[in-house]
Formats: sequence, C-alpha cells, structure tokens
Amino acid sequence: MANKQAILSAVDQIYDTLHYLAANGCRGFECSRQSLATLSRWSQSLSPLAEILEDIRFDLGDCQRCKLASSRKHIVFGEGYARAKLVFIGEGPGFEEDQRGQPFVGAAGQLLTKIIEAIKLTRDQVYICNVIKCRPPGNRDPEPDEIETCLPFLERQIRAIRPDFICTLGRISAQALLKINTPISRLRGRFHNYYGIKLLPTYHPAYLLRNPNKKRDVWNDMQMLMKEYRYED
Repeated sequence: MANKQAILSAVDQIYDTLHYLAANGCRGFECSRQSLATLSRWSQSLSPLAEILEDIRFDLGDCQRCKLASSRKHIVFGEGYARAKLVFIGEGPGFEEDQRGQPFVGAAGQLLTKIIEAIKLTRDQVYICNVIKCRPPGNRDPEPDEIETCLPFLERQIRAIRPDFICTLGRISAQALLKINTPISRLRGRFHNYYGIKLLPTYHPAYLLRNPNKKRDVWNDMQMLMKEYRYED
C-alpha cells in the first residue's frame, strides 16, 4: 500500500508539472495532450488510493467549521460530471440553493444554464460549485475567515476532478483561487494559470441580472472559452 501511495504521488507530481509547463508553452520535451492523457490514466488506474468527490463530501460532513453553519439550511457541495473538462465556480449559495442543497438553481442559476447551453454544453457535462458551501445571511459576500475555512475543500474538489478549464463567476471566486485582489473588470477577458489549469474569470450571473449591459462582455469571454475548449478536444 505504501509503495502504491508513493507511485500515485509521483504520477500526480509529474502530471501537474507537465500540465503546468504545457500551459506555459514549454516544448522542451514531450508534454503533448496525449502524454497528459496517459499520465491521467495511470493515476486513475490507482483509483482506490485517489481521492474522489465522495471522499471530500464525507470529510465535509455536517460542517460546523465556521459561523455560517448556524444559519444555513443545507450544505451546497456541488454537482455535475465528476470528470468534467470544465468547472464553473461561483461565490456562495443563495436562498434557493440553500433551500434545495444544489448550486445555481435560482434566477442566476437559470441564466448560468443558458450560458452553458450557449457554448454547446449541458449542466451534466460540466461541474458547478462555489467557493463556500453555506449561504451567508442575506446573501452578503463571504467574509475572509469563511473563505479561508472552505477553500481547502474547493481545492480538493478541483484536484479530484482534474479539469482542463475553470470559469470563475464573480470577483470573489477569481480572487480566492488566484490569491490576488485585482478587480474582476481587470481579471476577465483573458486566461490565467491555476496550477496548469486554464482559469477564465468572468462576471457572476447575478451581476448580469442587475447589469444586463455586461452580457456582451460575458459572451466575449465564453467565445474565448469555447474556442480553447474545442481546440483541446
């Protein structure tokens, strides 16, 4: 068991390194999509030792790690395809999400569904989650201590899924993953590197409901994402 764990760790490190170098244009050795796919299969072949989403949800349990536990109705862990090529990450659950325990099911969620369909995908083909798993009272922004408490679970979800692309929705999710304080207006419109994964920030669907004039910006972002997504196929 110890030897298999060491092999899995080594494969993970090689995979992450090659993915990072490939994303940055390194061609000094073989880091093609075929090589990355092979390494991914090697890692998945050791799946009894690899963490899966169910493991992370089990560890989360009936989470009482921050003050949001006292006011939430449901933990909103995430849903979608566990091996999705694309992950959408919002900020935190709203009222409808808290009631149902599912991400993006309210008015903003309906708009997100339309955005996903506009890039020729379905919700079943992507994974959708948030930075924090519990609704902040009054739908306020998550506070720094709440993000700090919940972020490790999101990072584990990303490692378990191994997506090629992340689309962050809104300022908070982009800043939390990239560890920066740059405004979303300056972050969007280009890809960023998140441990070898192409991360594209864009405006949150809830923001678009209040500012429909920004829909064109989001559509431009989605066209960029769709082009890269198809190129990687």
